[in-house]
Amino acid sequence: MKKDFTDVTSESESERLGKLYPVVLSEYNPNYIQSYLEEKSFLQQCFGDMILRISHIGSTAVPNLISKPTIDILVEIKKDVSLTNITEKLNKKGYIVNRPPNDLIMYIKGYGEKGFEGQVFHIHVRELADHNELYFRDYLIAHPETAKEYGKLKQAIQQKYKHDRDGYTFAKSEFISQITKLARCEFKDKYNPI
Repeated sequence: MKKDFTDVTSESESERLGKLYPVVLSEYNPNYIQSYLEEKSFLQQCFGDMILRISHIGSTAVPNLISKPTIDILVEIKKDVSLTNITEKLNKKGYIVNRPPNDLIMYIKGYGEKGFEGQVFHIHVRELADHNELYFRDYLIAHPETAKEYGKLKQAIQQKYKHDRDGYTFAKSEFISQITKLARCEFKDKYNPI
């Protein structure tokens, strides 16, 4: 299998990957926390003192929220760090490189040649900053009724975008933007790295 998803630009390749890795929603699993903690420990060993902050983000970080069973981890690192050695270490542990627009680099694991294999992880590597995902997560944890509303939205759009992960993500973007604005008002500069 190709060890890099950075050149997925053709419509046919996007459709093939959409069928291979559909949008699947699962009930909250308390084991997500343990999976995060184990991967966090491994990432701390790999990155060492390059890490300024590491956080469990995404829906699996919110208790009782229906989600794709993907553990998203934000690793914030010092500026001007070479990631070559880290990439080699993570490749040996089954991670594939991806380069979405918001990350310096993203490592993904759990994507096999015939579909998902085991626990899926997305490791987002960025410089330390005031990231929206942290506020959104905290707001959902503090406001379970909003988390429940978000879960219903995901269920409503999941069938339409079952084989279109980008479409699924975009369909949630307005809700996420609105809640993030509320979160930034409530939590002010909680994650400002000053």
